[in-house]
Amino acid sequence: MKASFEVRKKRVAKGRLKTHLPRMSHVLSFDENDANWRRMGRAIRYLSAHYLDQPSLEDAAAAVNLSPFHFQRLFTRYVGVSPKNFVGHLTLDHAKSDLAEGKNLLETSLDAGLSGPSRLHDLCLKIEAMTPGDYAKGGAGVDIDYGFHPSPFGIALVLATGKGVCGLAFGDEGEEKRIFADMRTRWPKASYREAHERTAKIAAQIFAGSGDVSLHLMGTPWQVKVWQALLAIPPGQFSTYGAVAEKIGNEDAARAVGTAVGRNPISWLIPCHRVLASDGSLNGYHWGLERKRAMLALEAASQSERPRTSAMA
Repeated sequence: MKASFEVRKKRVAKGRLKTHLPRMSHVLSFDENDANWRRMGRAIRYLSAHYLDQPSLEDAAAAVNLSPFHFQRLFTRYVGVSPKNFVGHLTLDHAKSDLAEGKNLLETSLDAGLSGPSRLHDLCLKIEAMTPGDYAKGGAGVDIDYGFHPSPFGIALVLATGKGVCGLAFGDEGEEKRIFADMRTRWPKASYREAHERTAKIAAQIFAGSGDVSLHLMGTPWQVKVWQALLAIPPGQFSTYGAVAEKIGNEDAARAVGTAVGRNPISWLIPCHRVLASDGSLNGYHWGLERKRAMLALEAASQSERPRTSAMA
């Protein structure tokens, strides 16, 4: 029997979970705007790597070969927040202070539900999990479409079965073969087919639009249970590995939770980036700590009009 579930106290629709992610662009065609998406991905990488130096607007613009005026306009349009606001949240001081005060842990997140301000757009996630027996077959008999697309977090690899998105991975330009090889080891016996047109539409929904996105979770029962818990953490809130373990009924399983979090195949949509060490440090992220920092900063910036501190004009 197929395992379907919904991970919200307040049910949104039958078999669906409504989540809120920062609106990054009103542009629905990735192909036509490939160069700009790539520039913004490089800009986010640059800012995430140099945030301690408090880069200026001119510095960031020069890093992607744009004038400051053009860079400001494109960044705000494609990423959804101003460069200044984004840089102001890269220190993640809010995360550390919230955890130190005992705020924003998983229990609070579950009680609060997944509500968010109107400037965040909605994605309605329809979630289905592969049966344990099918997963044990290593993906045998499963057809997976895949495609690479530019995104604010670098090159995104989108993988989807006939039932929905089963993988979302990130890397830098030129790393496509490594990213694909990494994801393919998770379901080694599946059949893979490049399907750029289909995955481009999915990428547009995830990064530039709203609507229904189906997820097909392909993992062990334990992994699926952990990923289910992650979906309950709203943008701008955080949990720890220990808190997730306690919430799913095994407070001594923080290390096992960490392993399952690290194996999350659908990054960004299943927000493993919102799990921090107990002291508020980033700890780890399969696709790189700079990318995790950027995701958290973007979510925080999207919910706040005021940046923390920044030299950027």
